[in-house]
Amino acid sequence: MSTFNARGSSRTGRKAGILAGMLLATTLATAASAADTDIKFSLDFKFEGPSALFLVPQDKGYYKAEGLNVTIDSAAGSLEPINRVASGTYDMGFGDVNSLIKFRDANPTVPLKAVFMVYNKPPFAIVGRKSRGISNPKSLEGKKLGAPAPDGAYAQWPIFVEANKIDASKVTIENVGFPVREPMLAAGQVDAITGFSFSSFINLKDKGVPVDDIVVLLMADYGVNLYGNVIIVNPKFAAEKPEAVKGFLRAFVKGVKDTVKSPDTAVDSVLKRNDIAKKPTELERLNMAIRDNIVTAEVKANGYGGIDNARFAKAIEQIGLTYKWKAAAPKTEDIFDASFLPSAADRKF
Repeated sequence: MSTFNARGSSRTGRKAGILAGMLLATTLATAASAADTDIKFSLDFKFEGPSALFLVPQDKGYYKAEGLNVTIDSAAGSLEPINRVASGTYDMGFGDVNSLIKFRDANPTVPLKAVFMVYNKPPFAIVGRKSRGISNPKSLEGKKLGAPAPDGAYAQWPIFVEANKIDASKVTIENVGFPVREPMLAAGQVDAITGFSFSSFINLKDKGVPVDDIVVLLMADYGVNLYGNVIIVNPKFAAEKPEAVKGFLRAFVKGVKDTVKSPDTAVDSVLKRNDIAKKPTELERLNMAIRDNIVTAEVKANGYGGIDNARFAKAIEQIGLTYKWKAAAPKTEDIFDASFLPSAADRKF
C-alpha cells in the first residue's frame, strides 16, 4: 500500500512539474509577446511590387526577431503617409522626402524627420503616348496632363517646368484620381500623366497600350535632381522608443537585401495581400524599382539607407527655385536623421 502511494505521489509530482513547466512557458511566451513594441506603418500606395521591401521582413519574421509587432497599411499616395505620421495616427511611414521638406517648412513645430533613404533615385515621371504627340518635355505644351493632386510626381511639376523651360500656361492640368489616371491615358482622354515610372508604365502596358507607344520621361533624367521616397518617423515615437526605430531599420535592411537578391520570391509577399495582382506585372514593377530607383551607383558605393549630404543640400536648393520658403531654407540635418541607421557594414550593398 505504501509502495503504491509512493508511486502515485511520484506520478502526481511529475504531472505537477510538467504542468508547472507548461504554465511557466506560457507565461514567458505571453510576457515576451506583451513586451513586443507595436509599430503602425503606412505605405505610400497600394500593395504593389515595391511593397515587397516592407512585406518580406514581416513574412520572414525579421521585425518579430527585433521585438516588434508591425502592422503595414496601404495609402492613397506618397503625401498621405506624411500626414498620417505627423498626426501620430501612424508611428512610421514611407513617403516622398521632397514633400516632407515642404511640410517641415509649412509646419515648423512638427519635427518630422526621414531616417532611411529607400529610393535613392526618384521614380517621378511624366508618362505619355507617342500617338498623342508626346516625345519630350516641351511637347507637353498644348497638351492635357492628367495629375492626381496628392501625387508625389505632380508635386515636382514646377521644378520639371523650370528645368525644361516649359510654358506651363500652355499645358492643361486635369486633376484626376489615382484609379482612373492610366485608364484615361489609355483611352486618349489625356495626353500624358504624372506618376511613378514603375507604376504608370506597367499599368498602361497591362491595359493593352503598346510598349512602343509609351513614353516615360523620368524627371531625374530631365533636370530634376532630387532624392525620392524615405522612411519617416513620428518625433514623439522616435524620442520614446529609439531602439524600436533602430530595430525596424535593421529588419528592413535584411528584407531589402532578400528582395534584391530574389525578386521572384519576394513579390509573393505582395500577392498574398493583393488578390487582383498578377505576378508577372508586379514582378516587372519590382524589378524596375530595384534597377532604376533602389540600387544606384551611389548605393553600390555607400550602401543602403544613407544620403550624400552635398547632393541633399543641392536638392533643397532646387526645391527653393520654385517653392517660396516661409522661413529660411532648411538644412540637411533638419530633414534627415542618420542616427537610427544600421551600421555601415550591415547596410553594405
